Amino acid sequence: MGRARAGGSPVMLRVALRTLRFRAGAFIATFLAMTFGAVIVMACGGLMETGIRTDLPPQRLAAAPLVVTGSQSYQLPKENPADPEEDAETGALPERARLDGDLVAKVAAVPGVEAAVGDVSFPATLPGGATTGGHGWASAALTPYPLTAGHAPGPGEVVLGAGGHRVGDTVEIAANARTETFTVAGLTRSADVFFADADVDRIAGHGGKVDAIGVLTAPGVDLGHVTREVGEALRGSPVALLTGDDRGIAEHFEAGRSSENLIVLSAVFGGLAISVALFVVATTLGLSIQQRQRELALLRAIGTTPGQLRRMVIGESVLMSVFATTLGSLLGVPFGQWLFDRLAGNGMVPASMVFRTGWIPMVVAVGSSLLISLAAAFVAARRAARTRPTEALVEAAIQRRWLSAVRLILAVLCFGGGIALFIVTIAVMTGPIAASTAGPSVLLWAIGLALIAPGITRVLLAVLRWPVRAVSGTAGYLATLNARTRTVRMAAVVTPIMLATGIATANIYLQTTQVAVANQAYAENLRADLVLSSSTGGLPPSLVDEVRRVPGVVAASEFASTTGYVVAPYDSSQSEDGWVVQGVSADGAARTTAVRLAAGRLADLRGDTVALPAEHARTLGRGVGDTITMRMGDGATVDVRIVGLYPGRAGFETVLMPADLVAAHTTSGLPAQIMVRAEPGIAGDALSRSLSALVADQPGVTVADRDVLTAAYAEEQEIGAWINYLMAGMIVAYTAISVVNSQVLATAARRREFGLQRLTGSTRGQVLRMMSVEAGMASVIGIVLGTVVATTTLVPFTLVTDGSLLPHGPIWIYLGVIGTATALTMLSTLLTTWVTLRPRPAEAAVAPA
Repeated sequence: MGRARAGGSPVMLRVALRTLRFRAGAFIATFLAMTFGAVIVMACGGLMETGIRTDLPPQRLAAAPLVVTGSQSYQLPKENPADPEEDAETGALPERARLDGDLVAKVAAVPGVEAAVGDVSFPATLPGGATTGGHGWASAALTPYPLTAGHAPGPGEVVLGAGGHRVGDTVEIAANARTETFTVAGLTRSADVFFADADVDRIAGHGGKVDAIGVLTAPGVDLGHVTREVGEALRGSPVALLTGDDRGIAEHFEAGRSSENLIVLSAVFGGLAISVALFVVATTLGLSIQQRQRELALLRAIGTTPGQLRRMVIGESVLMSVFATTLGSLLGVPFGQWLFDRLAGNGMVPASMVFRTGWIPMVVAVGSSLLISLAAAFVAARRAARTRPTEALVEAAIQRRWLSAVRLILAVLCFGGGIALFIVTIAVMTGPIAASTAGPSVLLWAIGLALIAPGITRVLLAVLRWPVRAVSGTAGYLATLNARTRTVRMAAVVTPIMLATGIATANIYLQTTQVAVANQAYAENLRADLVLSSSTGGLPPSLVDEVRRVPGVVAASEFASTTGYVVAPYDSSQSEDGWVVQGVSADGAARTTAVRLAAGRLADLRGDTVALPAEHARTLGRGVGDTITMRMGDGATVDVRIVGLYPGRAGFETVLMPADLVAAHTTSGLPAQIMVRAEPGIAGDALSRSLSALVADQPGVTVADRDVLTAAYAEEQEIGAWINYLMAGMIVAYTAISVVNSQVLATAARRREFGLQRLTGSTRGQVLRMMSVEAGMASVIGIVLGTVVATTTLVPFTLVTDGSLLPHGPIWIYLGVIGTATALTMLSTLLTTWVTLRPRPAEAAVAPA
């Protein structure tokens, strides 16, 4: 060992690599754990970078090197306005922020600007029901879209894509809830509809405002200089100057909020993936080291120092991690693209957004995986390195000591954190936001239980011992003896089962409960019997009066929704996402919604007024007759007078405002629906036919009953939940790999034991039955602990959101989770045992461990 001492780590590393062929299974299991961990972290890193960069290559505005659009962000008031060092937080507006049309002339007057074109976008429905974008003909130069036939449109004329149309045809086009007849003046290759510029403002109904200004620069002019000059000309106006791929944001104003959601989603699941990877790699590497305990003990016995042993284990783990994480990072790019495509396909992000993965996610993936491997290797090698040589030979067979001061302190901290989140969720949180504190507790409870898993496993084995022996006879007797002797190793197998069961159960039922409670709150607030909806952007404001005159209609109310934020008086407890604002008609709100005022009257909800949940009003220190200032969804601020207070359901409070006021600050500018209440005794089918006849000439307008409306709302909720299912399923699948790895490693390490057992008279069938019982006990213990982990997460959440101890969702979800965990454990154990039993008993009895 003189050379080993002198050479240090390189010599020990060569020893480790030369023995690799005797432990290929452990190497493969550890390599897979590291690789898949890097794949998930890399994918989440790519999603986060995509959200941060928000690359949206322009399409309709591609020819304009500079695009001016309304700022889609707003600043939240400071909690302490007098503090100059406090940074103001920003949020993204949910509606399009438009620009005053007068700004087009200001931009056009900037030196270096060849032309400034105001672009107005609105939905237009063509004959046959297809809805596309409507624009002014001047904006066709921003792509550009040249004419393929005909001429530029004049008043009452349009330019269309070919699509079977010819110059001179007449077409009916619905826009802004009105249908008009136009003459086809020309054809182009665009799928959009272009109107005469003189007609656009009337048709769009945006009050002289434009969505964006496309800036065409003179040849040879420096774009950066022009951008600065335009910024100076528009100083004081809430605008955003977009160049490069950022210009696509002008076409997809919702990209800001989508990017924020993508960043939050990737950060949450990326952090969870790193935490789970630490678990999985540490468990797999720990079992691998235990499998080599005899080898390590012999090295200690022939003079290897603890430091050399520790460096050997850490060195080979880091070396393995370099290759595994590099491969995982490369595989993480296409996996991240696949995840992004699923998110785009479900409407979470614009389909035209480009998935980006640069060097930063790769550095994070490789760096975090290396640190995880280093930490796991240090923990795994620590015990063997600290044990005296004579004790190490004994410890190679059976490990009994497991509890240390560090492990105990960490367990206490984790349980303390879990209890704190439990209390905060119940005492402070309300509604769906309770998931923000209930969800993270999964890992705290899981880590705490994993740290003391050997002790809990010993207790549960003592409970299971007699029932197992009574049911399974000799196989159970041998299994319980083995399990009792190998408590620490069984705990290493139990931990991934607990993790998979706990994470899967908690995350799935959190989503099903959120969806169910949201659907219940929506249905409770809906008192309409029938609903009129439009697929073309909105309903004409005059339609509600016509609906009220239909025989059998007792009440009708327009409906529009957005998100608002109270600017004054400032309330620091507000979420940066603001409050849900629901626009209703004063004449029909009392009969079409479930709101019952505790003070004031819904009939007074006209003009610039608002009805608040009583709790919100108390927080603001305002009552009926007082005035507050609200920022609407498009960024505009309005002073509104409080005309009513009502008790709102915690977590689902809605601010009521007049429908026309709310609609004016939405992207469409129109009410989205009309809620209809029928007179008692009136058949719903008969009234539905009458209303359908009323709107027969309105393209895209449909009449449906409340069940259709609630079903549509539930479908929207399910889409959002599906995204979380996808991301959580990715983590659960990773933990499932750990379950298989752990069982394979733990079982394969016992081939000498199986050989000796067969030499004493046991058959293959008896050994398989014994291992079946052991796997069953490990599954039961892991499932019990996983259920405890899930319960500590779900109980406070369901108490806050629904007042129940049990989550919403079918029991088959839980049965499916525990069934899958049990099946993976049993199959991996029995298959590995069957393979291990293939050599002759005498060969297995003398095989290396």
